Amino acid sequence: MARTPGAGTRSPGGARGPGRGPDRGGRGRDGDRQARGEREESEFVEKLVSINRVAKVVKGGRRFGFAALVVVGDGKGRVGYGSGKAREVPEAIRKATEQARRGLVRVPLREGRTLHHDIVSTYGAGKVVVRAAPQGAGIIAGGPMRAIFEALGVKDVVAKSVGTSNPHNMIKATFEALTHLASPRAVAARRGKKVSDILGRRDGAEKEARE
Repeated sequence: MARTPGAGTRSPGGARGPGRGPDRGGRGRDGDRQARGEREESEFVEKLVSINRVAKVVKGGRRFGFAALVVVGDGKGRVGYGSGKAREVPEAIRKATEQARRGLVRVPLREGRTLHHDIVSTYGAGKVVVRAAPQGAGIIAGGPMRAIFEALGVKDVVAKSVGTSNPHNMIKATFEALTHLASPRAVAARRGKKVSDILGRRDGAEKEARE
């Protein structure tokens, strides 16, 4: 007895039976969202600065958790930091990374490789000295400060932490310095002058030509 095609069969062309539309290709909304998340993750550089185990004393004993400190940047002049606490290390890192991405700040760079000028900044007991460096000097900094400059995209810089060695205070002092940096063009616009008037005729003309 021959079987007639019914409501649940598919035709050779890939279309469903009566009552159903044709098969849709692609991944759908979930697939697009996942692909967008992968592109955002590949765009940013994540640096894990420190993992600290913390303990809370409760009635039944001690409850352990973890605190993570993360620096995130796009390598093109934007950088941020965040901290997160959780019972497990991966969850603490995820929370810190999300907070860092929400707090990204843009830092003006000279020639895309170093800072425009030297600066000294403090935060609490932390004190940092950050200086611009000539081409080829590399990143001369240690610990959390190196992670910040690598995520920021700086290639030549000299930095020194003079105060505390607490990574939280070091990072906050470094960000305090970076947020107070200003490019010659921004200073000239604020004063109502030309870049050549700020840097001098020769240096200003070269700066405008580069920018």
